[in-house]
Amino acid sequence: MTFVVSDACIKCKLTDCVEVCPVDCFYEGPNFLVIHPDECIDCALCEPECPVDAIFSEDELPEDEQNFLELNAELAEIWPNITEKKDALSDSEEWAEVKGKLAHLER
Repeated sequence: MTFVVSDACIKCKLTDCVEVCPVDCFYEGPNFLVIHPDECIDCALCEPECPVDAIFSEDELPEDEQNFLELNAELAEIWPNITEKKDALSDSEEWAEVKGKLAHLER
């Protein structure tokens, strides 16, 4: 099993989760983070660290966000690894409560 970054992370990309990951399985795009499913050890340390509740265990991923499991796997293969916390995106607070942000994902 793996953990999955979901819609809530898009345009927020807060990196609190990255700091606690013992296996460095997060990958960074322009405005979104993903978890590499083959590297995640299901430790659950990242989930409570996410300020916007964007991280779910695979078996608790909301039904309407199941596509994010495949999206995490796909993008983790092409985006660079991130291992340290970075500053938040300048407008992340404006996007924190917005739902349905998939159209805003930058690859």
